[in-house]
Amino acid sequence: MPVSRSQHTNERAEAHGCGTGILKHAPCKDCQAIMKVLLLKDPKEDDCGQDPYIRELGLYGLEATLIPVLSFEFLSLSSFSEKLSHPEGYGGLIFTSPRAVEAVELCLEKDNKTEVWKHSLKEKWNAKSVYVVGSATSSLVNKIGLDTEGESCGNAEKLAEYICSRESPALPLLFPCGTVKGEILPKMLKDKGIPMESIIVYQKVPHPGIQVNLHSYYSQQGIPASITFFSPSGLTHSLKHIQELSGDNIGRIKFAAIGPSTARALAAQGLPVSCMAESPTPPALAKGLRLALQAPGC
Repeated sequence: MPVSRSQHTNERAEAHGCGTGILKHAPCKDCQAIMKVLLLKDPKEDDCGQDPYIRELGLYGLEATLIPVLSFEFLSLSSFSEKLSHPEGYGGLIFTSPRAVEAVELCLEKDNKTEVWKHSLKEKWNAKSVYVVGSATSSLVNKIGLDTEGESCGNAEKLAEYICSRESPALPLLFPCGTVKGEILPKMLKDKGIPMESIIVYQKVPHPGIQVNLHSYYSQQGIPASITFFSPSGLTHSLKHIQELSGDNIGRIKFAAIGPSTARALAAQGLPVSCMAESPTPPALAKGLRLALQAPGC
């Protein structure tokens, strides 16, 4: 079912001093009432027991609801586990999604390599470069004990520029990725002569509850002021339902993208992009949506 801000407010949040965000920060008095926005992503609780996007948007008077549109299946874990066991064959790692980091965790659990990772493999990989996109992915990589760099780049293209400016290793960089990956990063590294070895470790599939959850949201909340897409795949699997539910009112919705590849996918569907987050983070999205939705003069 859809997950709203109220469902994430609990005692654990108060215990951490995080608050509920929206209860502490109302919109400016000259603006309209609290706007409802829809985020097409999985809920991810942080240490405050609340999804950081819901909390951050609440600070700007935006009532956010989360609806997951994608599920994930993991692939080639045995092969990936073997590669992780031989860091001497690689110049480093590249992570551009949280799912790729989850694949590492699954490999360690599945093959009983957790202790080996802690006592030797982790340090061997830490002797090399571990590149990441975004703070969310970086945080997950840090949790498995690896030091990261490049997280502030914000997207794969900028990370590729960062990698190209840093080094040209003799050994390939290991890049665990999904079946639908952008070609910009691999192409930029290849053009600069930086060796890279990709391995597909997950694939995206439609979430089984997309249609039911979207229908429930529209029935209860009406047309959202804005809808944010977090990936081109998420757009592909949800757009038809959104168009059907919105009907002639679809022009009222401000469409937002978490990054440039998703913005390009929106544009390719003929949808206006009212907001593209400068980086894939809650503060950047909140800032962009505030500018896209604010009333004149606010």
